[in-house]
Parts: sequence; C-alpha cells; structure tokens
Amino acid sequence: MSRYILQRLLGMLAVMFVVVTIVFIIVRIAPGDPAAVMLGPDATAQDVASLRARLGLDQPLIVQYGIFFGQLLRGDLGESIFLNRPVLTALAERAEPTFFLTLFSILIAGLIAIPVGILSAYWRGSLFDQVATTLAMLAASIPSFWLGLLLIQFFAVRLGLFPVSGYGGPGAGLFTRLSHLVLPALSLGVVSSALILRFTRASMLDVLNDDYVRTARSKGMGEVRVVMKHAFKNALIPVLTVIGLTAALLVSGAVVTETVFGLPGIGNLVVSAVLRRDYPVIQGALLIVAALYVLINFLIDMLYLLVDPRVRY
Repeated sequence: MSRYILQRLLGMLAVMFVVVTIVFIIVRIAPGDPAAVMLGPDATAQDVASLRARLGLDQPLIVQYGIFFGQLLRGDLGESIFLNRPVLTALAERAEPTFFLTLFSILIAGLIAIPVGILSAYWRGSLFDQVATTLAMLAASIPSFWLGLLLIQFFAVRLGLFPVSGYGGPGAGLFTRLSHLVLPALSLGVVSSALILRFTRASMLDVLNDDYVRTARSKGMGEVRVVMKHAFKNALIPVLTVIGLTAALLVSGAVVTETVFGLPGIGNLVVSAVLRRDYPVIQGALLIVAALYVLINFLIDMLYLLVDPRVRY
C-alpha cells in the first residue's frame, strides 16, 4: 500500500512540474509584449520597460524560469497588475463562492445520478431505464449557462424564491450567501449528473450478473442488500473516477456560470483578468486549478484503497 501511495505522489509531482512548465511557456510565447499589452496603447516606452523589469521579462528565458520556479516553491504567484495585491491573496478572497458552488454541484449531481443509475441498470430495458437514459442524454447536451438562465427566469424572476444574482452584501450571513448558490449549483449539477448516471448504469450492468451476485441471491439475501452491498460496492471504482473528474472539471468550468449569476468567484476573477490582460492573475489561476485537479485525482486514488482491497496489494 505504501508503494501505491508513493507512486501516486511521485506522479502528482511530475504532472505539476509539467503543468508549471507549460504555463510558463504559454505566457512567454503569446503574441506581443505582455508588458505592452497589460499597459495598453497609451503607455510610454519607459512605462513598458519599467514593467518588463518589474516582471523580470528583461532577463534571459532560462533565468525567468528559474525565478518563476523559485517563487512557486515559496508560495509566491506574483502580484496582480490591476488589483495591486498578491495573486494568491486575490484568489483566496474569491475562493469561497467557487468552493461552495463546486461542492453543492457535485452533491446535486451525485444525488440525482447514482440512485437513478442504479435503478436504471437494475430495471434494464424498462420504461424507467429508457426515460432515464433519454433525460441523461438531454442533460448532457444542455449548456449549463442556458439552463441557468431558464432557472433564473422561472425560480428567481417569476416565483421570487431565490436571488437573481450576486453573493449577498458584505455583512450577509452564511445562509443568505448559500441561498445565492442554489440556482447556479442546480444548473451545474443537473448537467454534470448525466455523465455520472451513464457511468453508474454501465458499471452496475457489468457486475449485476456476476457469480458473486447470483451466489448472494441463492443464499436468500435481500435484494436491496445484494444490489447495494455486493453489486454497487464492486461497481464503485469507475463511479468514483468519474465523480472525481467531474469535480475537477467543475472547478475549472464554472467560469461562465459564475459570470451569468454574478458570483464573485475565481471564474469571474479570471474573466476580468483576461479582459484586462492581467497575466499574473491568469497564470496563477491556471496553476491553482491544475493543482486542484491533480489533488482531487490523488484523493480519488486514495479512496480506491478503502473501496477495493485488491488495490492495497
């Protein structure tokens, strides 16, 4: 088991090294001078030269990479040009809405997809199965921002049950802020549930007719216990994998949804940084999202140890 964990840790570090290198290269090979783009067309040559020196862009490329890597090891992602504060601080201030939005979205997706996927596989070929798979294909084809606009129109504008946008005022309580996340989390969760449902159904179909399931039935074990304890537990590995990938994609894919609902999250910050050409913020956000993606996959690999004893050996 320790060898398994060590391999995953080394793999995680290798992936992050590649990501850091790619992010560094992308920013440096982008067309135009980053300093001139950030300052705009009205900047003087002296202003551009000053910013280049401040960002270290006047150094040789290998020196820039060494400085960049050394800053990352110290937890320094640079300083935002327009916000005049460290990038890590700016991202941390916007992390709460994105974190809760991702958490609620994956919970909604799991609560919809896993029970429906299990029942769909158990009643394979039935009307329930056909309706479930059809709705899953429909949900997978719906853009989350379009669904979000429909939810706003119906639940917020017409019924007035939830806020239209925003995240509450500066002094808003936790319940008020979480109420602003219901509609965006629902729009993301419904769309994300389609993939989880299909994987759950396919994985359950692979194990429902296995020998150990038939043996459990022949011993007189209850059908619910057979399905949940024997079938679903052995079908959980692919389901955990797709849930982890979905959670990672939600972290990086909530940009449009946060913009539609006016949430002050990391996605909204990235959109603003792109419009302002604030390269340090864009670069830092890419690295943070990549690190979260790798971390989530590592945690899923650790869950394999609890779900499947064979992984430990």
